[in-house]
Amino acid sequence: MISATVASPTLRFLEDLWDPKVAATLDEPELLRYRSNLLGSDLRITNFAGGNTSSKIGETDPLTGEPVQVLWVKGSGGDLGSIKRPGFATLFLDKLRALEHLYKGVDTEDEMAEMYPLCTFGKNPVAASIDTPLHGFLPFPHVDHLHPDWGIALAASGNGKAKMEEFNREFGHKLVWLAWQRPGFELGMMMKRAVAANPDCDGIVLGGHGLFTWGETQRECYLNTITIIDQLGQFIARHGSARGAMRFGGEAVPARADRKELATRVAPFLRGRVSEKKRMIASFSDAADVLQFVNSADAETLAFLGTSCPDHFIRTKIRPMFVPWAANEDLDALKTRIEESLKKYREQYGEYYRAFATPDSPALRDPNPTVVLIPGMGMFSFGKSKTEARIAGEFYTNAIHVMEGASLLGDGDIAGTLPQCGEGFDPAEFKVHSNYVALPAHEAFKIEYWALEEAKIRRQPPEKELSRRIVVVVGGGSGIGREVAIKACRLGAHVVVADRDAAACCRVAEELRAFAPDEFAVCSGVDITQRPEIHKAFDATVSAFGGVDILVNTAALFPSSPDGVITDAQWAKTLEVNVTANYLLADEAQEIFAEQGLDGSIVLTSSANAVVPKHGSEAYDVSKAALSHLIRELSILLAPNVRVNGISPATVVRGSTMFPRDRVMASLTKYTIPFDESLSDDELRSLLADFYAERSLTHQAIDPADCAEAILFLAGPKARCTTGHLIPVDGGLKEAFLR
Repeated sequence: MISATVASPTLRFLEDLWDPKVAATLDEPELLRYRSNLLGSDLRITNFAGGNTSSKIGETDPLTGEPVQVLWVKGSGGDLGSIKRPGFATLFLDKLRALEHLYKGVDTEDEMAEMYPLCTFGKNPVAASIDTPLHGFLPFPHVDHLHPDWGIALAASGNGKAKMEEFNREFGHKLVWLAWQRPGFELGMMMKRAVAANPDCDGIVLGGHGLFTWGETQRECYLNTITIIDQLGQFIARHGSARGAMRFGGEAVPARADRKELATRVAPFLRGRVSEKKRMIASFSDAADVLQFVNSADAETLAFLGTSCPDHFIRTKIRPMFVPWAANEDLDALKTRIEESLKKYREQYGEYYRAFATPDSPALRDPNPTVVLIPGMGMFSFGKSKTEARIAGEFYTNAIHVMEGASLLGDGDIAGTLPQCGEGFDPAEFKVHSNYVALPAHEAFKIEYWALEEAKIRRQPPEKELSRRIVVVVGGGSGIGREVAIKACRLGAHVVVADRDAAACCRVAEELRAFAPDEFAVCSGVDITQRPEIHKAFDATVSAFGGVDILVNTAALFPSSPDGVITDAQWAKTLEVNVTANYLLADEAQEIFAEQGLDGSIVLTSSANAVVPKHGSEAYDVSKAALSHLIRELSILLAPNVRVNGISPATVVRGSTMFPRDRVMASLTKYTIPFDESLSDDELRSLLADFYAERSLTHQAIDPADCAEAILFLAGPKARCTTGHLIPVDGGLKEAFLR
């Protein structure tokens, strides 16, 4: 057999990132990891969690001590860009290849996949992917299977095989074409036969799917892969230059200048509708390539055809939802179009399921779209998290590039059967528009509802208590608010940390990113006495995540002065911050809640002082009494979809910005508690907190974390039947007992 030829390293679009100094320090499994990470670092080369890499590596059998060949291959669900050594499945190569003798045809694909664990080398718990035989039965030491946009564009072209041969002549390659076949053992056998019949080939184009390349060394494999992908880009770019600037039939709807503002306004409405079954987080893109597609004359037709590459439609469903919004229509008209389009989409998805489901198929999944295209505006994508939503959008952007590339490769009417259609398939099932060939619906169903895909879904960890929820924490820069933000994020929420001190809330957001995905936490400065600033903070929340599910406010003002006299201005400011601002927050939030149509929750922070009158704190006490009643009023006003509750803590000294050093020292002096002025702020606060604790029944100092527990209990699903209620968090302060 002739080894794969190293193609020219001259690159136009991609960059050779291989560092020989780094590579020289790595063993073979680490070189595989290194190669994979380099390939996965560029979305033009492969999608997130898409594609596979493998190496056949000499190992020692731990039982016999004999040398054996082990297939190291990316594990099921792994991501090439971030995979580490433990993320690879390892299989005895001879045992995997011996499965060929047990194979009885495509109807036994699932049974073959159940045999892969029996081929495992070592105590490796990583599940082998369905692509394992595609790597194992190729004779090359190192193999890459990727889904580059340029490669799929060729694979999804109605004249793809002819264009592949043209590409081979132009760039001196010997790529081989295989018609569409679902990934699995059958495709592995087809690839084995293709290489045997073409021993000098240097790659395989899988019709409607992707690209296989290989090499005798890790370096050679990497270089062959990026060179062929780059040259495919050059090939398509040459065709594009010949066609001029027009794409997808030309612009039908112009991009709106205020599209970002409009997207923010419609996002909660759209999020609420696609969250009919499960709450979703949103991502929005109005990137140039997205707008060029959604605004085009061919967009609706191409969108309905659906995607081609299996990795695409697993994330984006069989197709996106296209909303036909005309250039002269307003936002109310858009909402009507969304409702109409959703009704049609759900009906079509149900028909798709019923048409192809068998008695042993997994149950019908959520019939709502994960990608929504709106002419003049852009693309919304949805997922269980911001990351999943963004990735779904990235996948459909890849699909746009594929459709563009396929259309550029078109050179007239296509005669005969499409090259994606192999033996046993009905040519009429392969739909084509502008040279782009979509996957047949029944083939899409076989992958989307494949038992192996269902098993992959079931292997995912259970969702957390606040997963899929968006929490705005006002006063999140310190004290109770900071603890609420931390706990909410640990419970799976997407968190907006808002505070008058913009620097403080951004520091807390950074704290959250230390243990949660970066995209789960954002910060926003806000003055809650100013409605426009509140509106702006909620707009930032909607822009980040698509809506709001929970609003928490812990911000408050305790007026003080050196002589103990509170001025009229201080009195007014206290009521403005502690009462009116809470009303403004709730009023702004309820507009988003109403647009979403989803259940929401508000938790406000009152105080034990609301029922315990004291000398010297009249303004604060009265404001908190008013707030307690505001909570009850709001619970009635916003019912039934929004629950409004509160907590009534006793004095929380630790971590509170309401207890600056001078106030703490004044309180210690007032209560004749001895202290040394050299003590730190936290040490002084602890002295005061311990004093207050002794006045309670439990003798426990109230910590911000105690309040956060109560707040998130009220905010979350465990208290779904509780509204208009205030939970005391006061250590058992008998003076605050209601009477």
